[in-house]
Amino acid sequence: MPILFYRSMLLAADVAPIDAIVGALRQCGINPVPIFVSSLKDPASLAFVETTLAALKPSAIITATAFASGAEPGNETLFDRAGVPVFQVIVATTRRDVWENNQRGLAPADLAMHVVLPELDGRILAGAISFKSESETDPALGHRAFANRPEPDRVAQVADRIAAFIRLRETSRAKRKLAILIPDYPSAPGRTGYAVGLDVPSSVLAMLHDLSEQGYGVEGIPETPRELLGLLERGNDGLKLEDYLNFSKDVSAAAMAAVEAAWGTAEDESGLREAPPSVLPDISPTRGEIELSSALSPISNVAGWVPATELPISPQVGEMSGRTEGGASRKPSLSSKRHFPFRAATFGNVTVALAPDRGRSVDRRADYHDPTLPPRHALIAFGLWLRKSLGVHALVHVGAHGTLEWLPGKTVALSENCFPEIVTGALPVIYPFIVSNPGEAAQAKRRIAAVTLGHLPPPLTGAGLDENQHKLERLVDEYAQADGLDRRRRDRLAKLIVDTAQKTGLASEAGVARTDAPDEALRRIDAWLCDLKDFAIKDGLHIYGRAPEDEPDAMRRQSAASEKAALLAALDGRHVKAGPAGAPARGRSDVLPTGRNLFTSDPRTMPTPTAYDLGKAAAEEVVRGYMQSHGDWPRSLVIDLWGSASLRTGGEEIAQGLALMGCRPQWDSATGRITGIEVLPPAALGRPRVDVTWRISGLFRDMFPTQIALIDAAANAVAARDEDDTENPLAAKTRADGKISPRIFGTSPGTYGAGVEDLLSSGDWAAREEIGRAYLDATSHAYGGAEGEGISAPGAFEGRLAEADLLVHTGDDPGRDILEGSADVAFIGGFSAALATLGRNADVIVLDTTDPQKPKPRSVSEAVSRVVRARAVNPRFISGQMRHGPRGASEFAETVDRLVDFAETTHAISGTLIEAVHDAYLGDPLVRAFILRENPAAAKIIAERFLSARRRGLWHPLRNSIDDDLTALIAEAEALGVAA
Repeated sequence: MPILFYRSMLLAADVAPIDAIVGALRQCGINPVPIFVSSLKDPASLAFVETTLAALKPSAIITATAFASGAEPGNETLFDRAGVPVFQVIVATTRRDVWENNQRGLAPADLAMHVVLPELDGRILAGAISFKSESETDPALGHRAFANRPEPDRVAQVADRIAAFIRLRETSRAKRKLAILIPDYPSAPGRTGYAVGLDVPSSVLAMLHDLSEQGYGVEGIPETPRELLGLLERGNDGLKLEDYLNFSKDVSAAAMAAVEAAWGTAEDESGLREAPPSVLPDISPTRGEIELSSALSPISNVAGWVPATELPISPQVGEMSGRTEGGASRKPSLSSKRHFPFRAATFGNVTVALAPDRGRSVDRRADYHDPTLPPRHALIAFGLWLRKSLGVHALVHVGAHGTLEWLPGKTVALSENCFPEIVTGALPVIYPFIVSNPGEAAQAKRRIAAVTLGHLPPPLTGAGLDENQHKLERLVDEYAQADGLDRRRRDRLAKLIVDTAQKTGLASEAGVARTDAPDEALRRIDAWLCDLKDFAIKDGLHIYGRAPEDEPDAMRRQSAASEKAALLAALDGRHVKAGPAGAPARGRSDVLPTGRNLFTSDPRTMPTPTAYDLGKAAAEEVVRGYMQSHGDWPRSLVIDLWGSASLRTGGEEIAQGLALMGCRPQWDSATGRITGIEVLPPAALGRPRVDVTWRISGLFRDMFPTQIALIDAAANAVAARDEDDTENPLAAKTRADGKISPRIFGTSPGTYGAGVEDLLSSGDWAAREEIGRAYLDATSHAYGGAEGEGISAPGAFEGRLAEADLLVHTGDDPGRDILEGSADVAFIGGFSAALATLGRNADVIVLDTTDPQKPKPRSVSEAVSRVVRARAVNPRFISGQMRHGPRGASEFAETVDRLVDFAETTHAISGTLIEAVHDAYLGDPLVRAFILRENPAAAKIIAERFLSARRRGLWHPLRNSIDDDLTALIAEAEALGVAA
């Protein structure tokens, strides 16, 4: 097996990491061949490596070289031509003590060079094998040098991972054992197998058929998705307690001690039963070339600051799907008390399973106060069962996103105490992932060494208009024809249009005020109808590796074929070519065909010049809208900043904030990397600067330390300017306070989410001010400085929010909306509830940049109304989901859940919208029967959420029988086996 490394290491006699991996591979029965190169971009070195690979015909390649191989986008790389898996090992420049004590794992430069850029070649991140440490004093020179020092257990882990891939490759298809993992969210009932845009149960069935056709030992494939899910729920596979105690001896003693401290011993009943529902909440790669002075950073001015490296780590959830984790409390039966039961079904050599939930903090022992929460024994037992009892050769995780890549541990360059590695071990992980979610795909690549196979989003179709909307549109057209020809007819039509819109409730949804003049009311109604008609809705869901027989789009047909081929190639232990991630519906045609190993953008270039121009235009729309509504410019605002969105758009959201502050990045013309910040003069802006506060997601914190440093530098520069208070509110605030205060906030390192997900999923709150307090308390850390580090800053974000005129929350992906996934409502609703907690009023703006050339700011009520009218109650959407059995029913449950969440947290959602969704899903006998038949758990949660809206006074239906009807539906669902 070839091991590529730099010639410079050999010349410096600094090859201990290479020697170590050579020795470890030999112990695994693998024959290593070290090959030194000056660079993979050097033609002579490249030619030599190509010739050598052709002669060796290796099963895999290991490379310790940094960056990408240098092929132009779309061209074949050296590794594409080799056709075998390529494993990236990290010879880190990060010091060992920094790696050991820091949750982030690697310094920003190492993250960029050794992780992000190599992903462009489709390399699989095997892990770090060495760090910088001081060598012994050289007696001749009289000083200590820093040298590469191998980390023995990390070297062994890499060798085991590579041996596992070779085992997969060399095992015949007929004898390969596979595990297919379906995501499950027990605290989001009715959504087993939910992944944005993907019909997971149908995809699993399609995979089983494909594997069977390709010679895998597959038997007894279920006929329907409903049958598959039923088999999983009834499954009684498991791991004996005795086997668990034996197998877990190989797990890090420190990690097992943490599990026992949190959950008790495995013998304890608490360690064997399902935990109650929980929520896993929603920070900072690369310094790049920006030279920033930490002395200028405001975060060191916060009283009582605690370095992020000293803080514990905690569970997490993503941004796009924002799923929750946990499970309903369930006492074990007597037969299960001595083993860990798993929800799984075996079909020959392929086992399909739902992972156990990981547990939640409220169920810990009372005397265990460390916020680091390891997973329960059951989840560790599940991983050991797959690897040691079943002996599976590979794990296929279907759909974004799961639990494994979000378990506690370092962000990248994991240690033996990191739970993603503890649960998955060295298993090859193949992970079909929606192509429009690069950030969470990167999490899986970097924390469980996944090969992330991009899959298509669902096909989109125009929403069109319903009967009432069509009637209004025809009247508006008549009005336009009469205008200038027949004034009396025009005036009658104007009155009829407004009266009709008011009767149907569309007038208020269109933003028509009773004081509006007829022409203004008509303008708003016409714009609203156009807005609805232009909305893109999902026509059903995507099934991995499949396209409808009558699919007219050749690229979708090609993508489906590529997805199927890529899965088979990955399971054969072959190299899968790399491909970019992004939203096809936003113009990213380069992400097609799907079926490639996803990579992300080089963060050192963000925001790109194009993204800056688009972000600046979107920001100007926001301030223009505020001026029109309030007659003045906003002085202070909060921007939500997410990781996946930033990667999708090249940093448009970052650009929005910089432009509002009156700043512009400076780019290196040769590399496109950002080198600094330019603060534009007031005359160039045409308006006052805005004091921008950034609320960053956990994923943004982990991926973009360079951007955090950039934003921090911009804030410092603006704060230091000698400008009039009316032109520069940030400088005015700084002068008044006598110091620069933080402007970038997020959750503590290692934690994710908005802090309100648990409350929303449990319903365990009385007043929305409790939700607001949870949101404020979770945003506990300020970030900044040259490394984008965080410090504890309790109360600092609350102070910023108390002065904010508005929140800007951006939606850029045409393939999803704010009623899909808990993340949007957690961030928007959390902010809105926090305003109520503080007794403040501020605008909450949902900025639609799905068409980047036409950014459109909307209020929360307008944004939610648009989604409900155009998508949620649209017969095209409903019929599309009814083609997908239980997964389609879960889409209805998701919509209802998020709609009621918005109503609860913002108090800005009309009861008529809730009633419209109720009538579409439960008022239609066919839809109601479909949901109850295909997904009784979805039927129950839909009924419970509508009753919750009634109980909290958010919906007052005219029919008195509604409550009885909803109670009856719950009883019907429970009669079909759904837990009471």
